[in-house]
Amino acid sequence: MTTMNTAVTEYDAFRVQVSVSKDDICRELYRQNKTMIRIKKEAVAVRNLVRIIDSTLKLANSKGFRAMTLRDLCADSGLSMGGLYAYIKNKDDLIHLIQGHGFILTRRTLLDFIAPETDPHKRLFAAVKAHLYLSELMRAWFYFSFMEAKSLPASEKKDAIAIEQEIDDIFHEILEYGIKEGAFRPVESRVLSAMIKALLQDWYLKRRKYRDSDISVEQYAATVRDLLERYLA
Repeated sequence: MTTMNTAVTEYDAFRVQVSVSKDDICRELYRQNKTMIRIKKEAVAVRNLVRIIDSTLKLANSKGFRAMTLRDLCADSGLSMGGLYAYIKNKDDLIHLIQGHGFILTRRTLLDFIAPETDPHKRLFAAVKAHLYLSELMRAWFYFSFMEAKSLPASEKKDAIAIEQEIDDIFHEILEYGIKEGAFRPVESRVLSAMIKALLQDWYLKRRKYRDSDISVEQYAATVRDLLERYLA
């Protein structure tokens, strides 16, 4: 994946910076799952993984993942059933690919965007904006991941809990750093980090509410920032 300018500005600039390089993410996904994916040519595998993931998220958000069949996926992606079986054996394998795709992107984006910020206030806002802007850009995956969490296979549920905890830990560490530096007042940082995550989730789970009120992702991010700044002052 190409190195990006890590200064988060407006959402459109963020979208250009991150550009959600599907090829790059799917290439990493392919390399992590070579024992499962029975395709030797990386370029071919990456191209078809993009199609599989795009179609899965589209179908999951229109009819529900549990109602979606592999035949539905073939019809939407343009792959034959035999072609699809070269990548997955069943829907559990499909969930593994979908979750892996989103986890790689979320972790990488958050860490890249907070890395250059040493001021606790800027670091916290960078994390808030990066998460909100990414969820706006990848809303289908964020919604899918949240809605399907309860029905995930045991191994995938464990991974989902781990990544959720990892994101919570990022915010918790920022808060602890700010308290230690005297930039934030002493607060229950673990509780607050969980509350921040809930505010971020509200954006993509209740997107229509904000769209109907003509609230942009930049406005929402600024409101969350103001709320946190006042609480932490």
